[in-house]
Amino acid sequence: MTPGPRIPWRKSLLVRLLLTSVAIAVVSVGATAWLAVQTTTRAIQEERGQVLSDDTDILRRLSGFAAAHPDWEGVHSSVRDLSRTTGRRIALTTEAGRIIADSAAPGTALPARASATVDPLNTDTSTEPGAQLAGIDPRAVGPYRLPAAERARVKALAEKRLACVRKHLGDGRVRQLPSGRTVVIADGGEAAVPSPCADGALNTPTRTEQKALDELLALTAPCLGPDGRKGQAANPLAGIGVDVIPGLTAAAQDTGRPLGGGRQTQDCFDDARRSQLDPYVAPRARLYLGALGQQPVGFDLSPANKAKIVGVAGLVLVVTVAMTTVVAIRLVRPLRALTAAAQQPPQRHTRVAVTTKDETGYLAAAFNDLTARRQQLETQRKAMVSDIAHELRTPLTNIRGWLEVTRDGLVEPDPDLIASLHDEALLLQHIIDDLQDLAAADAGTLALHREPVRADDLVAQTVSAHRTRAESSDIHLCTHTDPGLVLDADPVRMRQVLGNLTSNALRHTPAGGTVTLTARHVGDLAVLTVEDTGSGIAADDLPHVFERFWRAEKSRSRRTGGSGLGLSIVRQFVEAHEGAVTVGSEPGKGCVFTIRLPRAQHTDRRTP
Repeated sequence: MTPGPRIPWRKSLLVRLLLTSVAIAVVSVGATAWLAVQTTTRAIQEERGQVLSDDTDILRRLSGFAAAHPDWEGVHSSVRDLSRTTGRRIALTTEAGRIIADSAAPGTALPARASATVDPLNTDTSTEPGAQLAGIDPRAVGPYRLPAAERARVKALAEKRLACVRKHLGDGRVRQLPSGRTVVIADGGEAAVPSPCADGALNTPTRTEQKALDELLALTAPCLGPDGRKGQAANPLAGIGVDVIPGLTAAAQDTGRPLGGGRQTQDCFDDARRSQLDPYVAPRARLYLGALGQQPVGFDLSPANKAKIVGVAGLVLVVTVAMTTVVAIRLVRPLRALTAAAQQPPQRHTRVAVTTKDETGYLAAAFNDLTARRQQLETQRKAMVSDIAHELRTPLTNIRGWLEVTRDGLVEPDPDLIASLHDEALLLQHIIDDLQDLAAADAGTLALHREPVRADDLVAQTVSAHRTRAESSDIHLCTHTDPGLVLDADPVRMRQVLGNLTSNALRHTPAGGTVTLTARHVGDLAVLTVEDTGSGIAADDLPHVFERFWRAEKSRSRRTGGSGLGLSIVRQFVEAHEGAVTVGSEPGKGCVFTIRLPRAQHTDRRTP
């Protein structure tokens, strides 16, 4: 046996399955890793956002403590409470590095660098709503803090102002500043105070505030130079009011006005305020923030973590490839068996074992069926060759024998001998013509000249051709046709079909019997039947009726005139017309051959 062609590795099913599994594994591992990274990153971002919010709150609260106390004494309890609430380590040190307060155990090393500086006089304006533009914490009030009596008097003025605001605007509220001063907030904002209510009494500095303002003016004067000590006309701070009180914006006033003198004056004023408030606030301190237990915040992709990820991905890849290899081998093994069986010579084709019930198993079963059909066809081919030789040998033997005895002078060539030899020659020609028709039908070269054919004409021509034989055999020929029934067929071939069926029926119908030809329409089909009252066909023989050279009994031997090809020709011609032919029979009651053909869509002018 010649070995089959070697399959290139790139086209091998096993290699393609392996490559597919590797690609799937790589994509799945990559997608999983990407998803894990994205999820972890999002979680880290959210955690860092929460940490940033907590850090901001810690800085705000410690800055408030520093703004309200002249030193850091007592801050330990606040630090511990904040650490317990936020889950962060909090440490405060002086600028020189001395520990002021630490939520961690003594001796615990500080983080590498400070997170922020706590200085209420130079703070981030985002740490406290309403922080001054100068960066001074509005909770640092110092000498502006009102005693109880002044607070009560200012509050009474504020209540009076609120009643007026509600009378004109419909609503409003009061708010107390860190210094103890009460201000009125109208419904439309601090600036929306109606004119009848702006009497100036509420915004007039109290004695404590005036004293602090005078001190602030004295501190500002040296920075402003000679113009700052000249009088009110030249002094940009002349007429200063409560608009500079910590926590009170200029929009809340009805008597104050912004400072003049430009940026230099504003810088001098801010420096003076820091100098004035400095004795009342805690000194600058460094704030250290970290995780409790010194654990790093967030996700640390260390070399060990990287090694774990690579190891898990590699394990997934190896397992995927191993499983795919096992499955691929199981898939390829029956295919290789099929290939080996198909490469055997035709005479050595064998069945293959069907080991699975999947597509490969179905393929193996189909191969076995194909092998069985091929063997059957081979058997039929051999039988057909034998039958053809037998059918041709008989008339040729008769012709040769009579010619030899005539040549030897044993028989005179009388008209009867010539007629017998002529009949044998006609039979031989008939067999050859039938074989040619079958060969053309098998090869698909059978020429059909289709046209509209009237069924009643077709039946009438068939009956006319066989009437003499029927009368000589004392057999009745009957017809029944639907009027106007037209076939789309080759008239010559269809006459041959009906002729073969009628001849076969007459041959096997005894004297006194009946052969009936009918033509009727059923939907889009034309149904032709040839029914006889002959001996019939056994049920076991019906599947073989249309096989070539098949005969059910001796009565259907060649001596009755049949070649064994007539019914095979009927089936081939009917199928060439896209039709079908069937047979039904009961032994002793005759046979019914039924032909179903498509009807003609259009009739010619001769059709009534």
